[in-house]
Amino acid sequence: MARYIGPKSRIDRRFGETILGSEKVRSRRNFPPGQHGNSRRRKTSEYGVMLAEKQKAKYTYGVLEKQFRNMFEKAARTSGITGQILLQNLECRLDNIVYRLGIAPTRRAARQLVNHKHIVVDGKVVGIASYAVKPGQIVGVRERAKSLEVIADALAGFNHSKYPWIEWDEATKAGKLLHRPERADIPENIKEQLIVELYSK
Repeated sequence: MARYIGPKSRIDRRFGETILGSEKVRSRRNFPPGQHGNSRRRKTSEYGVMLAEKQKAKYTYGVLEKQFRNMFEKAARTSGITGQILLQNLECRLDNIVYRLGIAPTRRAARQLVNHKHIVVDGKVVGIASYAVKPGQIVGVRERAKSLEVIADALAGFNHSKYPWIEWDEATKAGKLLHRPERADIPENIKEQLIVELYSK
């Protein structure tokens, strides 16, 4: 499946915060990318602000436009607060759960682990990063992959108690999705209501 493979620092500098993990570059060049990035810029329009919020969410979770739109439409059809449901659906993607469990250092690395079939759900290998994990399901590391250095390094010293909606078992190297996260439990700096307003236009 297609994914963004361009420079990570460019995305971080565009939004003025660390999204894809290049804090050093962003702190050294604390202005937007491009020829006129360091010059005075016009005030962003209301539409531009909403569009930027959507783009930020897409880059944060590694989802492309068509897939993101489909996820929004699915959230809109579900009863409840659309923006919150959208974020919950993004958080319950398999690659994100692997990242939240500390099995991988980044979402990109988590996606690669899933694609290379190193991750199991309820004991069965799942190689689809967008797989929707349901409450009660157990996500773990495949037996032959438990000795991988990237996984061992990521788990070393990881604080599993910071996400109250997932439960980690160190002995089995597996975590259980207890329930879908509440909005307050999702640490991402995303104003989901702006995304809802954008798609509602």
